[in-house]
Amino acid sequence: MATLGFNTQAAATGRPGYHPGLMLRIYLYGYLNQAQSSRRLERECGRNLELIWLTGRLKPDFKTIADFRKDNGSAIRKVCQQFVALCRNMNLLDGDVVAIDGSRFKAVNAKAKNYTRGKLRQKLGKIDKAIERYLGELDRADEVLEQTGTVLPEARMERTLRKLDHLQKEAVRYRSIEQRMDQTGETQVSLSDPDARSMATTARMPRIVGYNVQTVVEADHHLIVAHEVVMSQGEV
Repeated sequence: MATLGFNTQAAATGRPGYHPGLMLRIYLYGYLNQAQSSRRLERECGRNLELIWLTGRLKPDFKTIADFRKDNGSAIRKVCQQFVALCRNMNLLDGDVVAIDGSRFKAVNAKAKNYTRGKLRQKLGKIDKAIERYLGELDRADEVLEQTGTVLPEARMERTLRKLDHLQKEAVRYRSIEQRMDQTGETQVSLSDPDARSMATTARMPRIVGYNVQTVVEADHHLIVAHEVVMSQGEV
């Protein structure tokens, strides 16, 4: 495990950490059974007989599982490379014929926090129209006061001023994102997951904010021999 890059050194104080081999078993089990959430894997370690057997009744908490995944990315990739080498030695990978396909994987970034230039222009246009409307209301209130001496209800005026203040702050925020695009040359900005991009998918789910995962599969035994995560819809 150490030669692959996993940290096998126990801390000088406190209880020794879990062996990386154990954590790798949990990670691979989650990958094979579509259980990516560290909290779900924590629960499964206490109730799923397969995982109880794999872990020897040990139950790492969700933060330990998440930190293992975060801190050992390069070592986990080397494990995948070793698996491909093992399959080659067992003559499971012919390599003469392969198939390449892409899949869209949803990121943690919500659509509302993904911005393109078109989306920013649309939002700023709506804000400008709303600001113009509220300013018009204030002007009409002044005219009514001058002509009749009637003062509009204070609560209504305060609500209008609050909405104006909110819209002006939103306009500043959107323009700062636009300036960032001008400086960096980005065509999209995702606030929660900076590497994620808005991509077209299917008719049922027209667009998602996520990644395009390109996968190379060997034709005879359908084993994945290579993969690459990209941010563009058309990259291979």
